[in-house]
Amino acid sequence: MNGDTDLVRDVAAHAADAISGAELVVCPPFTLLSTAANHLPAGVGLGAQDVSEYDSGAYTGEVSAAMLLEVGCRYVIVGHSERRSLYGEDNARVAAKYSAAKSAGLTPILCVGETLAERDAQRTESVVAEQVDAVFAALGSEAFAGAVIAYEPVWAIGTGRTATPEQAQAVHAYIRQRVAERDAEGAAALPILYGGSVKAENAAELFAQDDIDGGLIGGASLDAEGFLKIHRSAVGG
Repeated sequence: MNGDTDLVRDVAAHAADAISGAELVVCPPFTLLSTAANHLPAGVGLGAQDVSEYDSGAYTGEVSAAMLLEVGCRYVIVGHSERRSLYGEDNARVAAKYSAAKSAGLTPILCVGETLAERDAQRTESVVAEQVDAVFAALGSEAFAGAVIAYEPVWAIGTGRTATPEQAQAVHAYIRQRVAERDAEGAAALPILYGGSVKAENAAELFAQDDIDGGLIGGASLDAEGFLKIHRSAVGG
């Protein structure tokens, strides 16, 4: 819940100079989607930070996938760690949101990841497997065709602990393996982003890992110039 019109315009201005070769998507709060749609240059994708699992109806305050499409979105984040922890969104609800987004024609960005307690209990793989499997249960073996997964090591965000590139790579490799058990072809083509405090200073080393295909950028995206530096790291610039 950050950002304002000036930030969106600043990001849009910097995005005009973005290096081709790596896809750039901006996901502002709902209230800034129209502004972003009007200012982002061609070739920069627009996404939302959440979506309702309902197509329509009396669900005051909810925003449907159709509404997001109407304002120009092509992507939407589902299952962000803050939605899971602060609003109690469980795997079933996240899968329902994912299904609603994909069925409407949006590209869902599914966030998965473990907490500090789960990491210390050596439950990383089982937690991530449950999060991925819930989507397979909702949509079948090709659930991740044309979609994106983002790994958020919740245990390394604001805890004083740091995830190394090698630790991140290990989980990314496991995610790809888990998807490949149901859909080998889809797993090979699946973009898996890293969402653990990516900054301009660590982006290149992270993106050099075999199964890290990009970043889900949080706080660093609030600085337009720094955000674009991260983007350049994705293409070796």
